[in-house]
Amino acid sequence: MMKTVQELMIDIAGKAKARRLAMNLTQEGLALRSGVSFGTIKLFERSGKISLESLLKIAIALGSSEEFETLFSTPQAIPRSLEEILSQPKVRKRGSIK
Repeated sequence: MMKTVQELMIDIAGKAKARRLAMNLTQEGLALRSGVSFGTIKLFERSGKISLESLLKIAIALGSSEEFETLFSTPQAIPRSLEEILSQPKVRKRGSIK
């Protein structure tokens, strides 16, 4: 069953708080490290409400920004057969000009 927007917001806030605590950071410490105000962090952890910019700053400060890089990536098709794999054009991995 899909979660509601509110449930996702609360889940993300809970995970961020757990990560903060695992790093032994206070809300004030995270505010200093991320550049996001203490009040914003407090509201986020309580309600899940936050701007995307502030969420990204917090994710970077907590070492969790790599998850955002793949958030909307297009999944690559998995070849169905050996013939399909062999028929795919080879992609150059290096340039030839020095």
